[in-house]
Amino acid sequence: MVISRKRKKYSAIKDSPADKVFLGFVYAFLVGALLITMYPLIYILSASISDPNYVNSGAMWLLPKGITFEGYRLIFANQQIWQGYANTIIYTILGTAINLMVTIPCAYALARPEFKGKKFFMTFIMITMFVSGGLIPTFQLVVRMGMLDTIWAIILPGATSVFNIVVTRTFFQSTIPREMEEAAIIDGCSDIAMFFKIILPLSLPIIAVMALFFGVGHWNSWFGALIYLNDRTMFPLQLILREILVMQEMASMPEPGTMDATTAAFMHTRQQLSQVIRYGVMIVSTLPIIMIYPFLQKYFVKGVMIGSLKG
Repeated sequence: MVISRKRKKYSAIKDSPADKVFLGFVYAFLVGALLITMYPLIYILSASISDPNYVNSGAMWLLPKGITFEGYRLIFANQQIWQGYANTIIYTILGTAINLMVTIPCAYALARPEFKGKKFFMTFIMITMFVSGGLIPTFQLVVRMGMLDTIWAIILPGATSVFNIVVTRTFFQSTIPREMEEAAIIDGCSDIAMFFKIILPLSLPIIAVMALFFGVGHWNSWFGALIYLNDRTMFPLQLILREILVMQEMASMPEPGTMDATTAAFMHTRQQLSQVIRYGVMIVSTLPIIMIYPFLQKYFVKGVMIGSLKG
């Protein structure tokens, strides 16, 4: 009863005119930010299913006009896209699993106060954030290890990230109570058992954040495949889509004076369609990540805030 009366008392307090004005500005700002964020997404989706003439003339500025799925039909008729999807899924799942297996234990070890040489290893790791070997030494290393044109050339060179190690270490230092670890040690729990039975269950937020960071990186990666892969059956989705965009761009730029009117009209139509294909490619490449993110959002927000505010 006392709690309910207090709630009624607080709810009866009215906002002052200044508070209402400020709240109105806050809502207006949030609505404006939402519109600015949503407009490009809605435009790309609408342009991917609209008639190319409306898109190129600017008549379609938000909602689709002259709905057509010709662009998607041409995209998915390409068997290389399906092969690229399968390769990217394999690279993302396997690569993210390896990233977590390297990053989480490394960060936990660096967060333990009794770990001898912690400052030396942390300094050594931090140096790699500012100084790297470069592309040529990395390529030579991949070649000499026999990983060229294999899946390991895509996954192992980026097995972890120093930034993610630092964020994860900060999470362990600021979130996992040291008293809990000491109690487990007193009860006879070994370091390995404590890590798997106590630390990991309490670290789901940061694990979800790291999985999202690494997963998005693997999904969007194409440069490593461009450098290390020659077998087209191993190309990831992003590299396949890049080639489609480049080919569409080149096909839409014929030499002047070499076509009759019929051929010129055909090439003009193909050029317009290439613009729709470009928007369709954007949707195809980003849709899986957009679908997965809502399931990890609560862990993402919690893990980033806890792992980045203290240190």
